[in-house]
Amino acid sequence: MSTDYQQAREALGARLRELRLTGPVGRLTGPQLAARLGWPHSKVYKLEGGRQTAAPDDLRAWAEAVRQPDATDELLARLKGFESHIRSWRRQLAAGHRPVQDVWNIEVDRSTVIHAWEEAVIPGMLQTADYARAIFLRYADLYGSVRDTDEAVRTRILRQQWLHQSGHTFHALIWEAALHALICAPSVLIAQLDRLAGMIGMDTVQLGIIPLSASLRIPPANGFWILDSRLVIAEDWHAEIWLDDADSVSTYERAWSTLRESAVYGGDAQALITRAQRSVNPRA
Repeated sequence: MSTDYQQAREALGARLRELRLTGPVGRLTGPQLAARLGWPHSKVYKLEGGRQTAAPDDLRAWAEAVRQPDATDELLARLKGFESHIRSWRRQLAAGHRPVQDVWNIEVDRSTVIHAWEEAVIPGMLQTADYARAIFLRYADLYGSVRDTDEAVRTRILRQQWLHQSGHTFHALIWEAALHALICAPSVLIAQLDRLAGMIGMDTVQLGIIPLSASLRIPPANGFWILDSRLVIAEDWHAEIWLDDADSVSTYERAWSTLRESAVYGGDAQALITRAQRSVNPRA
């Protein structure tokens, strides 16, 4: 969990405690407030200590219980302000993968220059339909989400039209391990590698691959995307993290630039793809 996120959660907890202690009905103890709300008193202390994220209904109930309903809008604004940056997969995938792809398409369409780093998979902007389908199915199994796979695939592939519009540039960095990862059937990976090879030399795509043998200045950690130096979208197992403050964006730009120092391009990148193709299909 990000430090900024945790600090914001703790600040919200401190505000909740302040409301509990200064309400017009007088100071309430944690157990007294919990009894009014019908909660275990541990929930009150977890929320106040920033150890649990409040739901909007929790905040409304709290404000009513301490007889300060006018504080509801403020509490909800605080929650929205920090929670919007941490988009849990449980919430996002409640309606399936297609809505998540729709949101991504909106942000991509707003952008002209995109930098991406992927350490384990081929970036979505460069995926074949079959490869994308395999990825969505794997994640649907992991999260138990709605299987709207075909709709999600169509929406992701639609995003790739962005690559064919003048004035756009996609700077993609991939760790060589992603070329070998059998997250799909071997035949699907072979077709995906063929497509990736075809991207080399495309005027809107700058494809860099970091060899497994390369010296690395920083660890090849989780994938992230930078859209026009205004927004970073990074993925973790529990959530997708959206960051738009200048300091965070700058940090990710430095990380991308540092990773790029270990990458190869053009013919050298093509050689790595060819090697991956031969490892999947030795007869190639």
